[in-house]
Amino acid sequence: MSSVPQTPPWDVHRLPRADGKNFLVTGGNAGIGYFVAEQLAATGATVVLGSRDPAKAGAAIASIASRVPGAELGHLPLDLADPASLRTTVDALGLDRLDAVVHNAGVALDRPPRRETAAGHELMFATNHLGHFSLTHHLAPLLMATPGSRIVTTGSFAAKSERLDLDDLQSTRDYRPKRAYARSKLAQMLFALELDRRLRAAGSATLSVLVHPGGALDSLTPSRPPIHVRTARERLGHLPLGLVVQGKDAAAWPAVRAVLDPGVRGGRMLSPRAFGLRGTPRTEPLWNHLTDTTTAAILWAASSDLTGHEPTFTAATRPGGAEGTTALTVPGL
Repeated sequence: MSSVPQTPPWDVHRLPRADGKNFLVTGGNAGIGYFVAEQLAATGATVVLGSRDPAKAGAAIASIASRVPGAELGHLPLDLADPASLRTTVDALGLDRLDAVVHNAGVALDRPPRRETAAGHELMFATNHLGHFSLTHHLAPLLMATPGSRIVTTGSFAAKSERLDLDDLQSTRDYRPKRAYARSKLAQMLFALELDRRLRAAGSATLSVLVHPGGALDSLTPSRPPIHVRTARERLGHLPLGLVVQGKDAAAWPAVRAVLDPGVRGGRMLSPRAFGLRGTPRTEPLWNHLTDTTTAAILWAASSDLTGHEPTFTAATRPGGAEGTTALTVPGL
């Protein structure tokens, strides 16, 4: 008989304790990010909500505190569309360790015209992808100071049917809002996987994990006033959709598992169990176009050029014992 202990199945309703750990959730003031923050706060960790709007962050913090007695919460002013502000933003964290960052914040536009940031980048590509690329660069020292830290990146089911146009990453020639959004999320997903390859090549213990939340509707999401209020009529009217998709509270489960589960590995994708749209989180095989390492490497180089940053992780020692700095670059790229 084997005496090897069996790992219990992951239970979304019985999360492991994470007392003493620090987690940052971008976009933690609303939507899926709010529920990621709420669920992580219940583990005893300190959870920092990254948000542009102090009032919305304050409302989210008050809501979580009312449901999680003794929750340790904070707000980090964060504007992912303004990469020049991110160094100052990260300096303001005031932490000596960061156990995980959840790259969750995003913007989705559903109609023209095309919008640009002050830096001249298309708004969705800049916020959803380039902002998180730069943020990873600035968070690298904190993450490297924390054994077993994790970078969790939230993709989207919308990216499954899209491909990047490497000659027009910012949709300057043919702008279609829904397609531009899906491509920005695909860029995030390719970034997460390329980051994992570079972390492993550098011998880093930091993990890069990809998640996507499946299908999530406000009408299936429990109320969290004043952040989100669902009427009984809305809930009943959309109840049949619950057979196919889910609320944003359940859509948060893949990211929460990616942060907390000791069995999670870098370079994997967690998604809802039922067709990638609803249910408890599981490891899903990577979609074929997510395994395109050439496109991912070209995107990485373009992102570095556009932001002026390249995530670099400094280890106390290199593999083999020599001290120094290990950059996330793969020989031959």
